[in-house]
Amino acid sequence: MPAVPPQSQAPHTVLGSGPAGTALAGELARRGHPVRLVDRRGEGPAVEGVERFAADVGTVEGARAAIADAAVVYHCVNVAYHLQVEVMPRVQEAVLAAVEETGARLVVLDTLYPYGETGGAVMTEDSPWQATSRKGRMRAELDERYLAAHRAGRARVVLGRSADFVGPGVLNSSLGAAVFPGALTGTEVVGFGDIDLPHSYTGIADVAAGLATLGECPEGDGRVWHLPTAAAVTTREIHTMIEKRVGRPLNVVLLARPRAFGPFDERFMAEYEEMFYQHTEPQIVDSGAFERFFAVAPTPLADTLDATVTWYEAWLADR
Repeated sequence: MPAVPPQSQAPHTVLGSGPAGTALAGELARRGHPVRLVDRRGEGPAVEGVERFAADVGTVEGARAAIADAAVVYHCVNVAYHLQVEVMPRVQEAVLAAVEETGARLVVLDTLYPYGETGGAVMTEDSPWQATSRKGRMRAELDERYLAAHRAGRARVVLGRSADFVGPGVLNSSLGAAVFPGALTGTEVVGFGDIDLPHSYTGIADVAAGLATLGECPEGDGRVWHLPTAAAVTTREIHTMIEKRVGRPLNVVLLARPRAFGPFDERFMAEYEEMFYQHTEPQIVDSGAFERFFAVAPTPLADTLDATVTWYEAWLADR
C-alpha cells in the first residue's frame, strides 16, 4: 500500500457536501486539519478552513482526483432515495479502488439499515444484520465489502453508524424540515407512525465529531461503531421539548403510512415505504461502545434542539 504524507500535512478529504459532510468539514477544520470538501460542483457557502473541490466520485477517475494525497477520506456521499440501490454500490467501488491505490484511510458514514426490523430490541454493534428491505440489504452488502477489504489488507476502513439526523442544516429527516418550520410558524408538523415509541436521533454535531474522531484514531479501524447518540425518548416527548422552545403547541399530523408531506414528495415516500418499520417499532441505538472507547459523550438532546430551533429561525428569515 503506498505511503501517504504525514496526517498533519495531508488533507482530510470529505466526500459529499450534505448536512453531515458539511458539518464534518467544519469540525475537521476546527481541529486543525487541512480539509477538502468534495461534491460534483465544488460550489457552496464558504466554510472557514475548507477547500471546495469538484469531482464525480461515482467514477474511479473522479475518486482518484478527489482523494489525491489525502491522509484520511470520509465517505459521506448520499444520493436521491430512489437511486440509492443503483448508485451507492458504484460509489463504493470507485472510492474503495482509489483508497486501495493511495493508502488513505477510509471512514464511512453508515446507517442503521443493515439491522432491519429488530422488534424493538436495543441496537448495538453486535446486533444481527437481518435486513429484508432492498435498501437495507444493499447497505449490508456494502458494509460487508468494506470490512472484507480491511480484513484482506487492501484498505484501512472504519464505519460509523448514525440514527436519524437532527440539528442545524438537517432538512430531509423525520426530525427536520417537516417539523421545525411548522413548529415555528404554527402550521402543520408531521409525525411518522407511532410517536409514542422511543426513537433515537443523532445530533449532526455528534455525527461530525464522531467521524472526525474515527479519522484521527486508527486504533478504531476494521469495525462498525455507533456514533455518539443521546438516549432515546419518544418523538412525542421531543415535540413537547420543541413546544417549550417555540412557545406554542405543535399542530401534529400523524402519518400512519407513508404519503407525501412537506419536503417528502410522492416518489420519496413510495421508496421510503419499505423502511417505515422504523416508525412502527422502537428504534433504540446504544452508542456506549464508542463513548467508552473514545471517552466522549453525546450532546444532550436539549442542547441539540436549542441549536436546531435557532438555525431554523434564521433559515426561515432568509426565505
